[in-house]
Amino acid sequence: MARPSWDEYFMAITGQVAERATCTRRHIGAILVKDKRILATGYNGTPAGLAHCDEMGCLREQRDIPSGTQHELCRGIHAEQNAVIQAARHGIAIDGATVYCTHQPCVLCAKILINAGVQEVVYREAYPDPLAEAMLSEAGIIPRQFVTESG
Repeated sequence: MARPSWDEYFMAITGQVAERATCTRRHIGAILVKDKRILATGYNGTPAGLAHCDEMGCLREQRDIPSGTQHELCRGIHAEQNAVIQAARHGIAIDGATVYCTHQPCVLCAKILINAGVQEVVYREAYPDPLAEAMLSEAGIIPRQFVTESG
C-alpha cells in the first residue's frame, strides 16, 4: 500500500471529522493545519449544549430556505467556523495555516478564514459561492480543489 501524500492524509482526516456532523442536509468537516500538524478540527452542527438538528429537525427545511442562501437562518455552525472557534478557545494560533475542508467554503466562512490569517484553502467538493471566491482571491487565497493522486 502506497503511503498517502500530505493532502490525501489530511483530506482523509477531514472526512472522519465530518462524520461527527449533526446537520441533516450535509456532513461537512474542516481541519486547520500548519507545518504538517493538525491545529484544530470542526464539523457542522449546533452550538455546544443545544439540541441537534438531527434530533429536532432542520430549521432551513421547515422554512423552505434554498441551499446557499440566508446562512444566518440555521441553528448550526459551519465546520470552518467551528475549527477557528476551537483554536481560539484553546489558544492555538492559526495565522498562516491551511484549512482542509470537505466542501468549498461559503462567503461567511471565507471572511472568517481571511481574518484568521488562513493562507490556503483545500477542499474536496465544490460549493460554488462567487462572492466567497472573489473575496478569497482578493485576499490572495486561491482555493484549491483536492484531486487524488490516482486521478
